[in-house]
Amino acid sequence: MNHLQAIAFGALQGLSEFLPVSSSGHLVLLKTLFGLENVPRLFDVLLHGATLLVVFFVFRRRIGELLSVLGRFMLRRSAPGDAPGIRIIGVLLLATVFTGVLGMLIKDLGIEAYPKAVSALFLVSAAVLILTRRFDGRSDEELPGVKEAAIIGIAQGIGVLPGISRSGITISAALFAGMNRKEAGEFSFLLAIPAIMGALVLSLKDARELTLMVSPGVLLSGLAAATLVGYISLRLLLRMIRGGRLYLFALYLIPLGLSGLFFL
Repeated sequence: MNHLQAIAFGALQGLSEFLPVSSSGHLVLLKTLFGLENVPRLFDVLLHGATLLVVFFVFRRRIGELLSVLGRFMLRRSAPGDAPGIRIIGVLLLATVFTGVLGMLIKDLGIEAYPKAVSALFLVSAAVLILTRRFDGRSDEELPGVKEAAIIGIAQGIGVLPGISRSGITISAALFAGMNRKEAGEFSFLLAIPAIMGALVLSLKDARELTLMVSPGVLLSGLAAATLVGYISLRLLLRMIRGGRLYLFALYLIPLGLSGLFFL
């Protein structure tokens, strides 16, 4: 892998990680086109890690608030206004459990080895996004609970499959469960934090293999591209979520999926 290829992978990851078009699915197609199918999965996960830094930066205030609430709770010094934050943390943890269990069951299916299957899943993502037009979420201040945790956690587990957009399916699931658009977007990206960190830890076993195929300089080029493009695409997506325009991405996914089915 050279610098140009790494930058292409990084830019694609940064763009597709947040926009609801499946970053893993796009990386599979790009690897097929470049003949780089043997690059270790750790490379993909590290690119996910770069975009995770973008989540930390964009949601830094909210994350800081939740960490403060958690710290006070652990020290048994919770303030009267901490209850909503504690509940959000609990729901995030419960959703992560659902994600982990389902993700472990389906992560070894090997879908990434079948570009046509990935292309078919692009069409599934498109159908889910189109359905969001019928769901605006609630307008009250009711906090998410066990039902939302189960629905969104399972959705994120399904998002392990390349071709299924993690952000798209979790935001859509949150809307289907009754969250409003702002809540759905925020919850989806907060939920991504433990999922991506867990995938990174599980993939560290491939570190030696990765260093044999990708030099540190090339890897840094990819990570930098993923971070820069990821920031721009996350800001764009948050605006589109608030405007209820997620379904527009189906206009891209449908021809992409059909092209993959017919030409790969």
